[in-house]
Amino acid sequence: MRLRPGRQLALPARVSSASLTPARRAEDLARAAGGDPIDVLVIGGGITGAGVALDAASRGLRTVLVEANDLAFGTSRWSSKLVHGGLRYLASGDVALAYECAVERGHLIRHIAPHLVRSAPMLLPLLPGVGAPRAALSAAGLFGADLLRRLAGTPSRVLPRPRVLSAAGAIRLAPGLLGTRGGLEFHDGQLTDDARLVVGVARTAAAHGASILTHLRVTEIGAAGVRVVDALTGESGVIKARAVVNATGVWASQLAPELVLRPSRGTHVVLDGAALPGLRANLMLPIPGAHNRYLLVLQQLGGPIYLGLTDESVDSVEDVPQPPRREIDELLGMLAAVLHREVKPVHVLGAFAGLRPMLDDGGSGSTSDLSRRHHVVRGEHGAVHVVGGKLTTYRRMAQDALDAAMAHSGLVAGPCRTRLLPLVGAASPARLAALDAPTSRVARYGTEASIVAGMERDEPALAERIAPGVPVTHAELRFSVLHEGAFTADDLLDRRFRIGLVPADRAAALPAAMAAIAETR
Repeated sequence: MRLRPGRQLALPARVSSASLTPARRAEDLARAAGGDPIDVLVIGGGITGAGVALDAASRGLRTVLVEANDLAFGTSRWSSKLVHGGLRYLASGDVALAYECAVERGHLIRHIAPHLVRSAPMLLPLLPGVGAPRAALSAAGLFGADLLRRLAGTPSRVLPRPRVLSAAGAIRLAPGLLGTRGGLEFHDGQLTDDARLVVGVARTAAAHGASILTHLRVTEIGAAGVRVVDALTGESGVIKARAVVNATGVWASQLAPELVLRPSRGTHVVLDGAALPGLRANLMLPIPGAHNRYLLVLQQLGGPIYLGLTDESVDSVEDVPQPPRREIDELLGMLAAVLHREVKPVHVLGAFAGLRPMLDDGGSGSTSDLSRRHHVVRGEHGAVHVVGGKLTTYRRMAQDALDAAMAHSGLVAGPCRTRLLPLVGAASPARLAALDAPTSRVARYGTEASIVAGMERDEPALAERIAPGVPVTHAELRFSVLHEGAFTADDLLDRRFRIGLVPADRAAALPAAMAAIAETR
């Protein structure tokens, strides 16, 4: 049965080539299922799949990305939101991976997404449990990481050099530290929102001609093509492609049984900012008795704090992993033990968990010991599978996967362009600072903040918040539906905005989200 395009909708005002509209999806789906082979078909709408689609489209290849659910539905929205320079890998001796992280961090913060990635201060306090040898080792690691920053070409005006703080200096950044004798301050990259990075990469791919088809599930990779089912209409069909890249992360083995993965679960707790008043830096708190393990306390745009991170092996893969109560209590207990401060229940807003897609190396050790390097594997029917890796290095993962797919299929195209290719909304810091919009909105939309502001000027009712205490307006919901490929209320609440992390806020905002979706049907 051939896939049908469904009802055609008129393009909205101010539509651009980067807009993922319902009408565009219908047209692109009909074209992809039309019978003629495309150049590259990418399976998976996480950060790696979106990165492959952008790389392929920007090289001039006819590209289609298919995703069973929504952009950033899986692991890509459950990260710590850090774009880091690989300090942990440097400490474990993997200098090459640490350098790769430093290079990719520089590309993101300077060229690709300066509106979404910012320099964030990090504090490693020298608490009583941190002896002189561990403190010296940590300092050496930080200054080694700074050397990699310089080698990667990222200037200190973008990421300041590390420095040693006195006890008073550490307490100024983190009031309430008890017994600290000082601290080590350094800067790393931090995302406004990992899901928004995925959407930005996918929309930039669309601006270069890629078809972004969400809610389209791949059921089989075969010699005749890739069989798909449209979750919005129930129709099925086949898309033919010269090259297929499987970038489905922890779900990769469902399409490639020969892959043996060892996924691990990472849990974060969402805290009200009032739990740690006066905090002016993210914290890396050494866990007593654990080598090279830290408790992360990460401030988020808008006030919440993420507390993480666990690393637990799992036997099954869930679409939406649930954070176990045991791991939530473990994180809260570690915070209380290290800072000697118990978090009140009223300050615990929610929790989330994500799965890391790591390739099994055949060992019997902990998943925390598995390499975070990515792997590109050639499979049956000419498909290429890419697994492992880190959000920070998604661009390099995508480049390696596409290069392998092109070599295997015989496709010819120009070199990779994505190192210096800005995403939609990106601009220089000076231009972003000059925009007539709140800093928090610029951090989400970049230069497109002016489009949202224009919608609010045209219809003042759209400038109202969608629910009490939820810092999102009706214009932002409409923008996501008309430009960012949101097709369901869940797409809005859980991916375009992180409202769903706080259950009470999600319930309050649900009517507005449903209304925004209904307007386009």
